[in-house]
Amino acid sequence: MTRSIAFVGAGPTTIYTLHALLRQEPPPFELTLFEKQASVGRGTPYRPGWNDPAMLSNIASVEIPPLEETLVDWLDRQSDDRLAELHISREQIDDRAFYPRVLLGDYFYDQLHAMLDRATRAGVMVNVRTRCEVVDAISADDGMTLVVRPEREDVFKTRFDHVVLATGHQWPDQPEVRPGYFVSPWPASEIEKIPACRIGIRGSSLTAIDAAVALAVSHGEFVDDGEDGLVYAPCADTHDFHMTMLSRKGLLPEADFYFPIPYEPLAICNDEAIEGLIAGQNDDLLDQAFALFKQELAAADGAYAQQVGLDRLNMEEFCDGYFAERMAAAPFAWAERNLAEAKADYEARRTVAWRYAILRMHEVIQNLIPHLDDADFQRFSRFFKPVFVDDYATVPHESIKRMLALHKAGKLDVMKVGENYRIDSHRAESGAVLHLDGELVHFPVFIEATGQRALAAKDFPFASLRDQGIVRDVAADQERGPARGIVLDDQFHPISPDIPDDQLFCLSLPFIMGRHPFIQGITSSCEMGRVVGAELAAAVVRESAAVGEPASHARGMALS
Repeated sequence: MTRSIAFVGAGPTTIYTLHALLRQEPPPFELTLFEKQASVGRGTPYRPGWNDPAMLSNIASVEIPPLEETLVDWLDRQSDDRLAELHISREQIDDRAFYPRVLLGDYFYDQLHAMLDRATRAGVMVNVRTRCEVVDAISADDGMTLVVRPEREDVFKTRFDHVVLATGHQWPDQPEVRPGYFVSPWPASEIEKIPACRIGIRGSSLTAIDAAVALAVSHGEFVDDGEDGLVYAPCADTHDFHMTMLSRKGLLPEADFYFPIPYEPLAICNDEAIEGLIAGQNDDLLDQAFALFKQELAAADGAYAQQVGLDRLNMEEFCDGYFAERMAAAPFAWAERNLAEAKADYEARRTVAWRYAILRMHEVIQNLIPHLDDADFQRFSRFFKPVFVDDYATVPHESIKRMLALHKAGKLDVMKVGENYRIDSHRAESGAVLHLDGELVHFPVFIEATGQRALAAKDFPFASLRDQGIVRDVAADQERGPARGIVLDDQFHPISPDIPDDQLFCLSLPFIMGRHPFIQGITSSCEMGRVVGAELAAAVVRESAAVGEPASHARGMALS
């Protein structure tokens, strides 16, 4: 009667969920990991080939929740030769440092395998199935049946008591869907084949920066010249190489800023206050939350509040004003000033209070989202959400240096396109044509780099769960309602009377972004993992007790 648990996907979300599960020391169970790739543990954002070694993660070491060990401890115990393979020196190891994505992939790979070894020693029956794609999932009263397609074997079916869908980002393996038109900048190995030409990149966030860096290192190199700092040296015969980032607001992201970790508590706009607003069930929930936001911001930084006239602003006015000064400046001139300020703050360990207050409030405000009506959800998405995203989606200083170096070398510009533009990728010529203010601009190569978008139930990769009515959209009965993801509860169970409790958990990023708009990578993987790990552990304990098994046989399983 040993309970069986399957994870579909074996990246960071699965790793943190499994870590949380094993920390509960449940009775032994059967664990199966299904992974389409050749190895487990790295996940799409961190695996080699998919990412160029030059691509940086935008999370500092100190922010990465530890698993078997912290990232810094893991780096400290690597040999000098392995550090060289990872493109860092021992002197660069620091808990505030940003590292290449592929380095984080190696860390997660090692952590997962250490965790699986420890689980096996504690009595968990571990089965890792790589090069196996799960193509369907069917719910029944006695469990979840997965339909699995191995790379070189026949399709088979297998049943589990509990299944966690952690399939991560959804990008095509071949991003060039039409000649010169790429629907994503991944895998980087495909982007790096693009010849030196005029290239359009939709977006200017870290995803777009990833694309620009992959292109730049395939047509030149970044060099520290000792005088002007980082410069870009293009290869010979790359005169036609030029990139244009298309940005609605015409902005680059700002440089990562210094702040205390862990977060200091909020005094006004905190979890308790937001829960109180939700309990009140008032029609003006979003505006009431914005009033709390203003109070917290003013208490944190009175000078900033006075400077922007915060007390007189409604949500739309504040959010427009938040970007106004930057939009009035040249993007690279602003980036250079902002980088200098951020570097000075890091050296002085100085926190910009208003930035830090907004950063801390985004997770609190997120709790409102399931309770907003469609009109306020659209207001939130258009005005309030961009402020929080801009504040938390800052990028490593090295990324800003690279963008400045490319611009100074004449290889990169940012174009403001506003809201009324159109991209036409179905013309006879390759790439795409930008329609803007009556003008046509042709890019022989065009890359979509605005990041993962939210997907609806119709895009869910397991058709039987849709057909069974278990996976459905939040606003499935509204033809014109905004996309708000699939119907889930706070424990990430699909809400349906047709599926037993605790049988299925959905942690697949594109389908939960409507309910959780600030999902941002590793920290979100950890937070979701804690919820689902605790649910799984409770289910295993409960089901073991029901058949008369001891509550725990897992001595020695506790993880750090």
